[in-house]
Amino acid sequence: MTRVFVYGILKKGQPNNYRMFDNNNGKAEYLGLAFTIQKYPLVITTEYNIPFLLNIPGQGHRVHGEIYKVDDQMLKFLDTFKSVPTLYQRTVVQLEVKEWVGKTEGEEKVSPGSITTYTTTMYEPEWPSLPCYESYDSEGDHGLKYRCREERD
Repeated sequence: MTRVFVYGILKKGQPNNYRMFDNNNGKAEYLGLAFTIQKYPLVITTEYNIPFLLNIPGQGHRVHGEIYKVDDQMLKFLDTFKSVPTLYQRTVVQLEVKEWVGKTEGEEKVSPGSITTYTTTMYEPEWPSLPCYESYDSEGDHGLKYRCREERD
């Protein structure tokens, strides 16, 4: 099992959270809330208003998200869904846990450096200068409504 930090459209209440619990994709268990120890730019861009975590440590904000424990099948699904390695890359980040609800007997809280997330190093030159967010919400005050894959041409 791998622990994954999600910060965008896969979080609870967001358009693609259901994918985390579709057994056809694999297994996922919600473990808790956390935020990155380092700052990263979380930007919303493209014609589909997709949230991207740019792999530029030290810029932006400490990003808030959720920790899930996923099996190999779900991890493979997430890699495909996130278009790894062309659009996103797996990156290990250090987190500070805000809330832990992991239910597994003997489950330890996350240790620094042990969490995988999806960041991008392949971005347009103007992306680092876009507004950065601490937390993503597809219906947020930013006014940039996410366009689900099913709604795209």
